[in-house]
Amino acid sequence: MTLTLQHATVLWDFLGAGRQHRDSELIVVCGSYDLRVCDYACELLKNGVAPHLLFTGNTGNWTKHLWERTEADIFAQRALALGVTADQFTLEPRATNFAENIAFAKALFPQVRRATFLTKPNSIRRVALTLPIQWPGLEACVDAPSFGFPGEVSNLIGVLGLIDEMVGDVHRIMVYPSLGFQAEQVIPENVQVAWRYLVEQGFDHHLIKGRS
Repeated sequence: MTLTLQHATVLWDFLGAGRQHRDSELIVVCGSYDLRVCDYACELLKNGVAPHLLFTGNTGNWTKHLWERTEADIFAQRALALGVTADQFTLEPRATNFAENIAFAKALFPQVRRATFLTKPNSIRRVALTLPIQWPGLEACVDAPSFGFPGEVSNLIGVLGLIDEMVGDVHRIMVYPSLGFQAEQVIPENVQVAWRYLVEQGFDHHLIKGRS
């Protein structure tokens, strides 16, 4: 494995830690380019983890170039093809980031007290850190489909694209607490070293502009 992939794997492991689901009133499915998140949501629904899905997402950095419809709509069509019925899900087609995914879910389902959020593996930590800010008091966990890095990365963005994305994810974990967007998170030294190395290698396309 190359040094770049070694450092990227450190970010992958850090960002994807804490994956779990439990019996819930609602599964909130954060839209993305990776339809495996939708497939996993449908699997959990059929296994009785929760009685209802919320597909949330407009378009993001990747999907605005991939699809002409919202992520929520793409996921809903996928769910219907997998045998989920229209009364088993709700669409939220406005959210453009995790804070909005969570805030709009809360607005649509204010009575929910226990929910499972689904996202990509490398987004688990970011969703978990955003939850207490956007939906305080919710009993929540964050889960994702299980697949490996780098061998099972979505071919829609590829390994290099995902490394760019993960570098941006870590940057947001560094910066967003001071902006009130996420809870504080201590960044382990090995993650900081890996992050700096990857930035120096040119994986800087998803960094927050104007923030070191």
